Amino acid sequence: MNYKVEIKSKVKEIEDIIEKYLPGEAGYQKTVIEAMNYSVNAGGKRLRPMLMKEVFTLFGGKGEVIEPFMAAMEMIHTYSLVHDDLPAMDDDEYRRGRKTTHVVYGECMAILAGDGLLNYAFETACKAFDLEPNNKNIGRAMQILAKKAGIFGMIGGQTADIEAETMEKDKITSDLLLFIHKNKTAALIESSMMIGAVLAGAKEEEVNAIEKIGYNIGVAFQIQDDILDITGSLEVLGKMTGSDEKNNKVTYVSLNGMEKAKEDVEKLSKEALTLLESFRNKNEFLNELIKELITREK
Repeated sequence: MNYKVEIKSKVKEIEDIIEKYLPGEAGYQKTVIEAMNYSVNAGGKRLRPMLMKEVFTLFGGKGEVIEPFMAAMEMIHTYSLVHDDLPAMDDDEYRRGRKTTHVVYGECMAILAGDGLLNYAFETACKAFDLEPNNKNIGRAMQILAKKAGIFGMIGGQTADIEAETMEKDKITSDLLLFIHKNKTAALIESSMMIGAVLAGAKEEEVNAIEKIGYNIGVAFQIQDDILDITGSLEVLGKMTGSDEKNNKVTYVSLNGMEKAKEDVEKLSKEALTLLESFRNKNEFLNELIKELITREK
């Protein structure tokens, strides 16, 4: 398997699926739809829908029922980035190599675009019922999608992250930082992988194991992001670096040091791969994708 060729093909497949589910730019609400589509079409790794599809394949999933959830997940992820870039949050000017949504469309329209993407994500996921009306697993997948994106998932993590910015640095513990990473970043990765397993008909214990794998990947991914915010560049990352320091954020690197941060990325990733190897079925590409997250430069 040529990983680089394979991932390029899979990203193209995901892009086509997302495009199929994006709303048409028409009507009096056209501007907010344009802002929504601008945000989604900014590109990116498409990691979450990719993980979802690969886990779906791992457990023998067939058909198109996974596709509305793949598109919905990318919409939710994108909405979180649109809001994260706002002046009230991280105040970032670049995302994925081009101007952020609030810079192009204004702050008010960026807020509405984020709101629109979140709502439209669930409208999109519900289209799975049209594809397989009698599939009871769709309801369970919807529950996972809703919870992991909400106050007991991503929004909860974002809340703790914002409050941590105004805390005295010596009061920010490793437990708090891991809570933020688990919920702000890992929750959507856990959700993506769990939905893939659930829609493929995986057993409950297998779904639980997949959730643990998603946690490891998500936390490792965020630690690597903290590392890249120090070592990366605008040319490579497509966004300004040093935003964590600018916003006075305590990160995994500032709390634990660069060496331990790199060690923990590798440790978490290896644990995820070991768990993945415990399943009867194998997915070589999924293994390579997780390995790539260890050494990614953007």
